[in-house]
Amino acid sequence: MGASYDIVLLDIEGTTTPISFVHDVLFPYVTNNAKEFLEQRWTDPEVQKHVRAIAEQANKDVDAGIVSAVPVDLGSVDLSQQSTADVRQKVLANIEWQMKADRKIGALKGLQGYMWRFGYEDGQLKGVMYDDAVDAIRRWTENNCKVYIYSSGSVEAQKLIFGHSDHGDLLPYISGHYDTRVGSKLEASSYTTIANDIGLAPERILFVSDNIDEIRAADCVGMQTVVSFRPGNASIDDIVKFKTTENFMDIPL
Repeated sequence: MGASYDIVLLDIEGTTTPISFVHDVLFPYVTNNAKEFLEQRWTDPEVQKHVRAIAEQANKDVDAGIVSAVPVDLGSVDLSQQSTADVRQKVLANIEWQMKADRKIGALKGLQGYMWRFGYEDGQLKGVMYDDAVDAIRRWTENNCKVYIYSSGSVEAQKLIFGHSDHGDLLPYISGHYDTRVGSKLEASSYTTIANDIGLAPERILFVSDNIDEIRAADCVGMQTVVSFRPGNASIDDIVKFKTTENFMDIPL
């Protein structure tokens, strides 16, 4: 590959961070604490914003015929009042089925990120990073190669995992964050949007992910790519044309 890129764009789950941390720590934190969290913070304006987003998404899902979706009629409901147990129960039902489906959708990701903030701040959560990923991120930045993050998790959630990691605060090494607000990670146009926002041709950007469909999408617009092989990641059969790595320090500068 050689020194032919100026920017590194990294996925998180299964790339910089073990999938097990996301599924065995972060997700259970939300499912185990959502009911109490909403009850205690129901009148918090930030919580109300996320509740409305989940309700709007739920109603769209109902209209789309998704069986698991539970309609939430906010109507003239004043969410600043505590006497909204029925609405809260329906919101929780939508959170539950979406979590089980590992749904990567903005409304859910927004609430997850907000909940995780409290978990990180009070020490219940600490972001787990692969040692070689941290070493490589530091090496890239020391060699004037900026590092950006593109994850299905919200930008807030990204900043939390890097800012409260088991390797300390890594945010100073990260130049920017992207989530699905720029588009699906499976759509080639999302990578064009990111390249345009950064201000570089896609060919000057290296994208690293464990997801072969994301790799294909980035490759489609001309980005350089490396497939991340990590313990616990899904097996990938069709990788003939793509470079792979089990250790980020093996990726040439």
